[in-house]
Amino acid sequence: MGKLTKSAKEVRGRHQLSVRVKTSKYRDKSSNKWLARQLNDPYVAESKRLGYRSRAAFKLIQLDEKYKFLGKGKRIVDLGCAPGGWTQVAVMRNKGLGKVVGIDILETQPIEGATLIQQDFTQEDAADKLKALLDGEADIVMSDMAANTTGHQQTDHLRTIALVEIAYDFAKDVLAEGGIFIAKVFKGGAEAGLLADIKKNFKKVSHCKPDASRSGSPEEYLVAEGFKGKEQA
Repeated sequence: MGKLTKSAKEVRGRHQLSVRVKTSKYRDKSSNKWLARQLNDPYVAESKRLGYRSRAAFKLIQLDEKYKFLGKGKRIVDLGCAPGGWTQVAVMRNKGLGKVVGIDILETQPIEGATLIQQDFTQEDAADKLKALLDGEADIVMSDMAANTTGHQQTDHLRTIALVEIAYDFAKDVLAEGGIFIAKVFKGGAEAGLLADIKKNFKKVSHCKPDASRSGSPEEYLVAEGFKGKEQA
């Protein structure tokens, strides 16, 4: 992969020529709008230049710039890893040590330095498979999982929170004391009951919307630092 910019926040400020999309009878209006957004998105361009599989890599990079949780030799679980942008960043920051395991319902092409499986994480045996691959406690459990959107904000929020709850239960089971849990949530954050339980089990809990998240997107990330340990959980 190419050399990373000094700060991922610099990417959005870069100027580039605007690309106009020619209309096509094979694309509807929404498809043309999506294509124009992709072509004119500096994070898409930069991810291609650096060899990241998705612009989402910059979300993790920016979260790490703020919270400083990645580093040499970490044991990391990546939930919802496809197409692999977050996994790439985790492996790179591990500097050849530690362990990175990931899972997604979609196929993820192999990434050197990571072990990836294709399976629905909500299936009963998925957590056990990840724990077997991890072969020990994790320093970080990170989830970029989100339910397929319906366009109805409240419905999308509730469906994604259900995935956060499953990821959180898994995190409590595998995290080492002092570990960190990161999960995508939609605007409104975690539900009150879930958030209260997370705060009980972690020393610090906050929400963050990385600069790489599109301004019109309702997504943000819950960041729980300093897991208090399984006995507390």
